[in-house]
Amino acid sequence: MKKLLIGTALATSVAATAFAGGHAKEVTIGVFLGFTGPIESMVAEMGPGAEFAISEVNDSGALLDSAKVKAVRADTTCIDSGAAQAAIERLITADGVDGVVGGDCSGVTGAALMNVALPNGMVMVSPSATSPGLSHNNNEDKGLFFRTAPSDARQGVVMTEVLMDQGIKSVAVTYTNNDYGKGLADAFQSAYEAAGGTITINAPHEEGKADYSSEVAALAAAGGDRLVVAGYVDQGGGAIIQASLDSGAFDTFHFPDGMISDTLSKFGSDIDGSTGQHPAPSTELAESFTALVGGAFNATSPFVPESYDAAALIMLAMQSADSKDPADYKDHIMKVANAPGTKIGAGELAKGLEILRGGGDIDYVGASGVELIGPGEASGTYREVVMKGGKDTTVAFR
Repeated sequence: MKKLLIGTALATSVAATAFAGGHAKEVTIGVFLGFTGPIESMVAEMGPGAEFAISEVNDSGALLDSAKVKAVRADTTCIDSGAAQAAIERLITADGVDGVVGGDCSGVTGAALMNVALPNGMVMVSPSATSPGLSHNNNEDKGLFFRTAPSDARQGVVMTEVLMDQGIKSVAVTYTNNDYGKGLADAFQSAYEAAGGTITINAPHEEGKADYSSEVAALAAAGGDRLVVAGYVDQGGGAIIQASLDSGAFDTFHFPDGMISDTLSKFGSDIDGSTGQHPAPSTELAESFTALVGGAFNATSPFVPESYDAAALIMLAMQSADSKDPADYKDHIMKVANAPGTKIGAGELAKGLEILRGGGDIDYVGASGVELIGPGEASGTYREVVMKGGKDTTVAFR
């Protein structure tokens, strides 16, 4: 790590000498997401979401001294912290990134942040790492970490509200055995039991197993009106659903954010009546963003608007600071994200960049309704869904 720090410092020194004020003809942003692993179907939409914002800024030609922005992808794997740390180290040393969109899953994000990004002064803006354990104060993360998705401390409350409003007073819970799953399960248990609900079992499961029959048998023995699956739909979570259906253990489920993607459609009507929620913009913002992307990717897939916003915030903060140096622009992310200033929506990045270049203020709303609360936390809105015919349909926003 010492060599990494020296190399990064040297590169920064050279850049500062060649381009006063941290300017350059090229800005490089890492798109640091789980392109393989248990949420790859979700990331298949998130990556293009972040890159869409980058393309929009490039088309404007308005960032810094008409700098072009290059996106470089790196794979977190979602679950392998060692691989994730190696990937972000390559982004910093080999690719020379000026900011990072990511990570995605909470465990790998925390490892990459604490062990690589912080020692190297690199800004990370995560669109989907939601563990309450990532709610650092500025002394711990040096003001370098932000997220556009809300903490699972809030999701646990929203889950409770959804289930209680449906009269579901007893549930079994299974969660993926990592920072995300444990943090969400704990937040949900606290809120649900405080509201008078009963959790019959709160059990972890491991990812990547070939057989989940023993886990499902334990869940079935405990019972409950519904099974809460706080996992990843492309691996353990999806396998537990299938095993539950095959054995008749449960036929309705509740899905937090890591479970909601197009992969659920493979279960068809077998999971009709199941419920869930994920961070999402209002109907108005969702319709606007969908129209903007024009079918280039699924604009309503979980964490896609947040991915666009994560990339946009980095570039707008650079413009506000008049520098691509993370040490300069990190203190401008909260500034461009919140009032006062002209409201800037998705598709209006050129307008925002021009206002900032002229010394004005913006209040970035973006695709997800961005509002950051200290330090760098998203306040968040959730989309409540119910499964009908294998598709998640919107019931309400909370």
